[in-house]
Amino acid sequence: MLALATIAAALGAGYWAGSQQPNHSADVVDTASTDGAAPASKKAREVLYYRNPMGLADTSPTPKKDSMGMDYIAVYKGDEPDDSGVVKVSPARVQTLGVKTARAELRTLDSALRTVGRVEVDERKIHDVAPRFEGWIERLQVSATGDPVSRGQALFSVYSPELVSAQKELRIAETLERSAGDADPVAREGARRLAEAARERLRNWKVAGAAGSHNDLVTFSSPANGVVLEKKAVEGMRFMAGTVIYRIADLSTVWVIADVYEQDLAQVKLGAVAQVIIDAFPGHLFEAKITYLYPTLNAATRTTPVRLELNNHDNMLRPGMFAHVEIATAGSAARLTVPTSAVIDTGERQVVLVVLGEGKYKPQPVKIGLRGRDAVEILEGIQAGDEVVTAANFLIDAESNLKAALSTFTAPEAEKGAKGAKGAKAAVKAYEANGSIDSLDAASNTASVTHDPIPALKWPAMTMEFGLASPEVAKGIPPGAPIRFEFEDRGDGEFVITRIDKATTKHEGH
Repeated sequence: MLALATIAAALGAGYWAGSQQPNHSADVVDTASTDGAAPASKKAREVLYYRNPMGLADTSPTPKKDSMGMDYIAVYKGDEPDDSGVVKVSPARVQTLGVKTARAELRTLDSALRTVGRVEVDERKIHDVAPRFEGWIERLQVSATGDPVSRGQALFSVYSPELVSAQKELRIAETLERSAGDADPVAREGARRLAEAARERLRNWKVAGAAGSHNDLVTFSSPANGVVLEKKAVEGMRFMAGTVIYRIADLSTVWVIADVYEQDLAQVKLGAVAQVIIDAFPGHLFEAKITYLYPTLNAATRTTPVRLELNNHDNMLRPGMFAHVEIATAGSAARLTVPTSAVIDTGERQVVLVVLGEGKYKPQPVKIGLRGRDAVEILEGIQAGDEVVTAANFLIDAESNLKAALSTFTAPEAEKGAKGAKGAKAAVKAYEANGSIDSLDAASNTASVTHDPIPALKWPAMTMEFGLASPEVAKGIPPGAPIRFEFEDRGDGEFVITRIDKATTKHEGH
């Protein structure tokens, strides 16, 4: 027993001594963990607040989720929005988005006004063959529409009693004039006058060459080189004086009549060079010049016809063909230009994203001029040498617009810096609005409210979460009922409803 007691006492003394020694291993672990945490805390970025992931005007000083379960996005110091809409993009995200840039430069703009037109016959080279007397068509030398003819080629032969009678009168008068001689001056003068009258009648009928012919048929020939556009002649057909028997057109040159919109007329000048593309010959460019601007405007289409002349010696162009016309409008002057993809055009505004350096981009409104094939003229907004974004600019512009919008929902830094409880209370602003409560969350003391536009904050109509000053504020208000409520902007994106009244509906008012 004495031995056992001695052993127990020794073991107890050893345990007590061990417990009194400092735990060096624990100290080493704690020191290591502390040292490791210190650099991490130095590298951590300061979170200012958390914004709604859907871009709504709702921010929170602490992490939270929206009504759809999406996490709010942290806004770090240095990335907070400002009124200029400048957006900062990290180098890694720049590569992910595929951002590309280019310099604004002075260059000759390859600008063209593009329109459509149609090939038509040159009206100055149309010839009608129409006898000036009546008669019958006895023979056709050219019998089909579209046949090519040359100047002086015989077209048709006719018989006319009036023509035959005039020819006979001329021959009789000429015979009397010769037979009278010097014997009877009066008879000779009468015969001369009769012959002159017959010749005048034949000249008026454009058949003076047939005066000495003893053939009863008169042959008409083509007045020009060309093709037969129209042919109304049939052998044996009777025609009246002035009837168009043949219509012949010279197609060595043709017109292209293009329609130019009213707002583009200032760019069109006489003598301007143009290129014409015909659907039938897509690989062939026809050179043309503007020779005439018609003085009328089509009120239905708001277009004015423009005439271009083209050589057609190879007869490739046919009247009625559809034509694509490109009219050079920029000239040879150097203009400040950027790539077409650099301009974000919403119809109401034109913006380019200017590179500020260090991953910062600023949307810059510009005034554009002429548009070229791959570049746009810039009249105002930027200068030569400015670097602009040409790819992924829509994504950066969307982020910039979001930050600019959030800047209206975030109190300025001067208001954020509270100077005691009194200063914080003075920075609170109150607003009123109409809307309805969609749902209440008693656990977080918040309400989901759909409200009308609030002009004072430049808010559109939307659904967002509000805090409640107390649970009693929304007591007795059923979901969906129209309400008139007051709320306060307490900074950091915190909006708290302080009062709710039932709104009077139109039916209740009556």
